[in-house]
Amino acid sequence: MVPGGVPFPMISDASGLIGQAYGVFEPAAGVDIRGRFIIDPDFNIRAMEVLTPEVGRSVTELIRQIKAFQHVRATGEVMPAGWTPGKPTLKPGPDLAGNVWKEWKPEMAF
Repeated sequence: MVPGGVPFPMISDASGLIGQAYGVFEPAAGVDIRGRFIIDPDFNIRAMEVLTPEVGRSVTELIRQIKAFQHVRATGEVMPAGWTPGKPTLKPGPDLAGNVWKEWKPEMAF
């Protein structure tokens, strides 16, 4: 456990029931495959990542995605590829569809 506690919900799935529900349970091994799910306050899955045991997950990317989803929820703005906090966002709407390239360039993300 992280000293002082983990400031977000975590679960254990010894029975494999949760893994089965999310499609990450490996029956032959009797365990869940490495996976993470970002679930919003309305219980919608916003993002998921499933990896085989040989490759670890990126905590940096997880935190970036959580911050992006929090920003979307708070502002209604959307995040372009590679977005990080403090970088430009986009205002969704009919004018943006098919025209993202006019509003955002890849170098803006880095």
